[in-house]
Amino acid sequence: MNTTPQAIRGTQDIFGADAEAFAHVVETFELVRKLYRFRRVEMPVFEKTAVFSRSLGETTDVVSKEMYSFEDRGGESLTLRPEFTAGIARAYLTDGWKQFAPLKVATHGPLFRYERPQKGRYRQFHQIDAEVIGAAEPMADVELLVMADQLLKELGIADGVTLQLNTLGDGESREAWRAALVEYFRGHKDVLSEDSQDRLERNPLRILDSKDPRDKPFTADAPKIDDFLSAEAQDFFGAVTSGLDAAGVAWTRAEALVRGLDYYRHTAFEFVTDRLGAQGTVLGGGRYDGLMAALGGPETPAVGWAAGIERLAMLVADAGQTTEAPLTAMLAVEDDAALHFALKTLTALRHQGIDAEIIATGSPRKRFDKAVKSNAKAIVSFVVKDGVPTANLRAGETTPARLAVEQVLVTIQP
Repeated sequence: MNTTPQAIRGTQDIFGADAEAFAHVVETFELVRKLYRFRRVEMPVFEKTAVFSRSLGETTDVVSKEMYSFEDRGGESLTLRPEFTAGIARAYLTDGWKQFAPLKVATHGPLFRYERPQKGRYRQFHQIDAEVIGAAEPMADVELLVMADQLLKELGIADGVTLQLNTLGDGESREAWRAALVEYFRGHKDVLSEDSQDRLERNPLRILDSKDPRDKPFTADAPKIDDFLSAEAQDFFGAVTSGLDAAGVAWTRAEALVRGLDYYRHTAFEFVTDRLGAQGTVLGGGRYDGLMAALGGPETPAVGWAAGIERLAMLVADAGQTTEAPLTAMLAVEDDAALHFALKTLTALRHQGIDAEIIATGSPRKRFDKAVKSNAKAIVSFVVKDGVPTANLRAGETTPARLAVEQVLVTIQP
């Protein structure tokens, strides 16, 4: 006996209200993208493994534990993309996109990470992503943050979401801070969590956002980035915060918000909510001025953010922002001899931008009753009078939608 294969753990079949919320997030993102003049790009689902191992760092959990990597038939190591930024950076260097700098691009689609599935987190998940490449000015950071803020407002989920903001300083500031953190945490190494002990020498910034209670007593008193910021780094962060203030975007300082990879500079940010349990970040990003050099290209300033579509869709659904729109027109063919005229009408309505469905099967006497149960804004019945097929607008309140249906009927009556 054949058994039906089950879905792979960590994947999802999206249907019904969940699919409507998902589509609403994508459609709203596309609307906002166009308002801010970000170019749409489509990226390969897989890249050479080196694109991600060099950009994400060989020692990160994503590279060492979570990537879906495989050898193709040509013997080359390929990886399903775990994030968008590295592939976009690769394309910027290899496809001649430098000529468009500063380049504003946006995309969305599936990503892949082998991690433990939980609420709002899957092994195949989806993100929206926006990047500005080739702009060293803090105004690029401001524009991206204002864009993200407007997206959340357009989605109707901005209430209860807080923008947390920090600076990692320029390269010199960050290195001085890193050295101070290593020295500080060495003095407490024996009582830190195992993960933090492992990170101490190679990635001490990550200890600051540790969730392990054993680390909490020491992170509070750790050296702060503000003590190591150069004058230029202070000015940069000041320009970002004043730009946000001018644009009316509320923010709070989060000194523990860090990015562990060395190519991150200056601005780091997350939009956080308390409505998703432990998974509180709905959108995050930062400035990654050192990434292009890590991929073998020239030093190139860049900043960007990404957001999980599933998490945004959960917030949209919780806020009641999407319900399936009621049907505009239902066509009930009460006489099969009028079927061709009904099909002509159905096509005309849809060409005029009016959504419509047709009932032309089952008992002709019961088709109109079925149409009434659809709760459509306009119900059209089709009969034959004196040998001529006729459409009658039989039900529905006088609404713009009903009047539009009536106008179409007038133009196509035989």
